[in-house]
Amino acid sequence: MTEWLAGALTAAHPLSLAVLALVTLQRLAELALARRNTRRLLAHGGIEIAPGHYPAVVALHTAWLSGLWLLALPVVPNLALLAVFGGLQIGRGWVLAALGSRWTTRIIIVPGAPLVRSGPYRLLSHPNYLIVAGEILVLPLAFGLPLFAAVFSGLNALVLWVRIRAEGEALRGARHQAMASG
Repeated sequence: MTEWLAGALTAAHPLSLAVLALVTLQRLAELALARRNTRRLLAHGGIEIAPGHYPAVVALHTAWLSGLWLLALPVVPNLALLAVFGGLQIGRGWVLAALGSRWTTRIIIVPGAPLVRSGPYRLLSHPNYLIVAGEILVLPLAFGLPLFAAVFSGLNALVLWVRIRAEGEALRGARHQAMASG
């Protein structure tokens, strides 16, 4: 295993290695932030919705990033598509800033809390999901992996279909409950 890793790193294109390392560090930092926010939201009466789909989300993203490490290291990336990916990262930051301490990788509803209507949420219902879909598509394309991009985009669409339905039902239930008690 260490020989394979040493060989892969030796054959790696420096920009590909840097991009994958940055994306990996970003995702690990976001998981830590999400874990902290999840604990805080639950401590303040938050309720996790549809936790059964969460292992599929984790598996999808882990497989996507692991696959990129396996396939993309020796590739000279397409700079234009990396720029598009960079633009998606700006959007990701905008989402994180808009949600603040309410951002998490799980679906957590805090009864009585108003929906976020600032930042990109003024424009779209699910900007984070749109950005993630773009990332899952664009980064593999930047490494010349169109089949990889298509497969993971399809899998992501299935996970998002489940997730958005569950989130929508929970939000409709929360609004109905708020209207009945108000």
